[in-house]
Amino acid sequence: MIAIIDYDAGNLRSVEKALLALGEKAVVSRDRETILRADKVILPGVGSFGDAMGRLVQYELVEVIHQVVEQGTPFLGICLGMQLMFLQSEESEGIRGLGIFPGRILRIPALPGVKIPHMGWNSLVIRSDSRLFQGITSGDYVYFVHSYYLKAEDEGIVAASTEYSTHIHAAVEKGNVFGCQFHPEKSGETGLRILQNFISL
Repeated sequence: MIAIIDYDAGNLRSVEKALLALGEKAVVSRDRETILRADKVILPGVGSFGDAMGRLVQYELVEVIHQVVEQGTPFLGICLGMQLMFLQSEESEGIRGLGIFPGRILRIPALPGVKIPHMGWNSLVIRSDSRLFQGITSGDYVYFVHSYYLKAEDEGIVAASTEYSTHIHAAVEKGNVFGCQFHPEKSGETGLRILQNFISL
């Protein structure tokens, strides 16, 4: 069973539909025991860093997420869900993130001809030994919607990157923890393959 953490995130149902399309049972929940019993856990996310952390605190989900990670359950953060795995964001100065990995979330630099938010398809450069991207090659396209991007402190956790105004760490993985800045649930066959890889861990 895959638990999708329910903290009122905007892309929650689209993630659920993608998993159902892959034949997986997905449970949308903020219940502690349901999440801790799950075989896999997904933290979706659309919106602002500060508001999202406020809801995770409100629903008493911060400690639950740390327990999921510590007990070795495969955990995937999507879009804002990935950003929340880090300590801080320029979007919400003074708000502490989950701090699972070291790194900062920065605003995409404004350049002439570059639209922010970044909305659209970008190709990935993929680390060859990535488990999340098995069967996917560098140059494949995925769908992004974001104004802020990850700069991981430890580049060893970066599983994929892309270029949009700057060099963007587009996916991370270490141990049982994974994250995608893009939306696999909106990225066609490539995105479904990424989700299938996560399911198959």
